Order: sequence, then structure tokens, then C-alpha cells
Amino acid sequence: MTEILHILHHAFEDSIKMVPFLFVAYFVIEYIEQYSSEKMQRLMTGFGKFGPFGGAVLGCIPQCGFSAAAANFYSNKVITVGTLVAVFIATSDEAVPLLLSNPEHSGVILKLLGIKIAIAAIVGFVLDFVFKSAPDLSKTQIHAKHADCCHGEKNGGSMIFAAVKHTLGTYIFIFIISVALGAAMEWLGEERFSSIFMANNLFQPFVAALIGFIPNCAASVLLTQLYIEGTLSFGSVVAGLCTGAGVGLAVLFKENRPMKSNFSIMGIIYVVAVIAGLIF
Repeated sequence: MTEILHILHHAFEDSIKMVPFLFVAYFVIEYIEQYSSEKMQRLMTGFGKFGPFGGAVLGCIPQCGFSAAAANFYSNKVITVGTLVAVFIATSDEAVPLLLSNPEHSGVILKLLGIKIAIAAIVGFVLDFVFKSAPDLSKTQIHAKHADCCHGEKNGGSMIFAAVKHTLGTYIFIFIISVALGAAMEWLGEERFSSIFMANNLFQPFVAALIGFIPNCAASVLLTQLYIEGTLSFGSVVAGLCTGAGVGLAVLFKENRPMKSNFSIMGIIYVVAVIAGLIF
């Protein structure tokens, strides 16, 4: 019981200090969703042959809608496969707010986003060149209206409520993961725990990239927390966050056919993520 209380106390102490930073980050994100998301989604379809670059830049913005919107756009042939993959690779879900809530790690954000944008854009352009993919611009205006997955109109009060709700939800994820990690470290020992996640092992990016495919923000929370704790290397967190497209993959599998093309897209993203992880 003493050990359990110590683990709970340590997890609470470590995670509660993140709450003010998380709230500020999520309030800014809610503001972006209300005032900019529709414009940005229209912008995503308006880059033409430079779609992969636009998708990479927009995808890295910590906002819930872009990966889902990109999947919808792609299923309707509004954007190219290169733009879709660029958005998916650039998406980081909860990683940016979490890193912002840890001031000692906030300096890595620009480095991480810069790497992901570069990888996403390069891979996107290569895919469009190889598959000679081009958007059907005649459908842009029709489907752009139905691609928004955000939460409708918000005023100042509801934005605050949404930010509080999102902050609490993420805090609960962080607390649970912190308790689980603390218990594992306490009962398994640091050496065995590190071996489970292949710390300092060349194969760690392979595992991290698989974790990133979980279509839920818990994946990016887990990956970022493991990186903050020092269990995951920078290369491995790059690999995990390159596959971490949030709900985008789930929407793609729901909306796009044939199904084998969805698995091909997953395979391409996984290979790119692992290679990036090994390089870094």
C-alpha cells in the first residue's frame, strides 16, 4: 500500500503542474478551430501541385480536424495521395501541447515539427510523382463543405469550456500513463522496464511506429510521455508521431475504397516512419 500511495503521489505531483500549460495550449487550439479551420481546409484543397507541402504545414498544426478532413477529401479524390500522406505524417495530435506543458522540453518542438514537415512534404511529392496523382478540382467546393470534423460554432464561453474539457481529458490520460509507468518502474526495475521498450536498441523505432497507429490521442500521449521520461529516444518519438495520424486513419478506412489502398498507405507511412526513426 505504501508503494501504491507513493506511485499515485508521484504521478499526481508530476502531472498536475502540466495543467495550466495544457489549458493555454488547448484554448489556442479551440480558437484556431473556431476562426480558422474552414479557411485552412479550403486552403488544403487549393495548393494544386504543391498540395503535399500545404498538407505538411497544415497537418503539423495541433488541431483535431485536419487528418480526418484529409481522409474525407482523399476518399472523394479532392486531394492527392501525396497530400493525404503528408497530412498524416505531419500530424502530431497531443504531442505539441504535452511538450509545451513541459518547459524543459519545449525547445524540441520546432525541431520535431520541422523534421516532420520536411519528411511529410518530401514523401508526398515523391508519391504524387510516382503515382502521377492529381486532385479533381471540380469537386473541391462540393466536398470542402462537408469535411469539417470540428465541433460547430463556439463563443468565448464555450471555447473555455471545451478547453477545460480537453485539458481534463488529456490530464486523465497523462495521470493514468504516469501511474502505469511508475508502477512498472517500481515493480519491474528500471533495467527490465527499459528493455521492454527497447531503450538504446536499434529496433525501438519499429515498436514506436506501431504504437503510433493507435487511432486515439492516448498513443501520442504515451509516446510523448515516454520521450519526456527518457525511455524513448528522439528518433523513436519521431517514428511514433509520424504514424500517429489520430482519427485520420480510422476515417480513411471508413470512407475510402478499395480497402487495399488504405493498407498500402499505412505500409508506406510505417516504412517512412521507421526509416526516419533510424536516421535520427
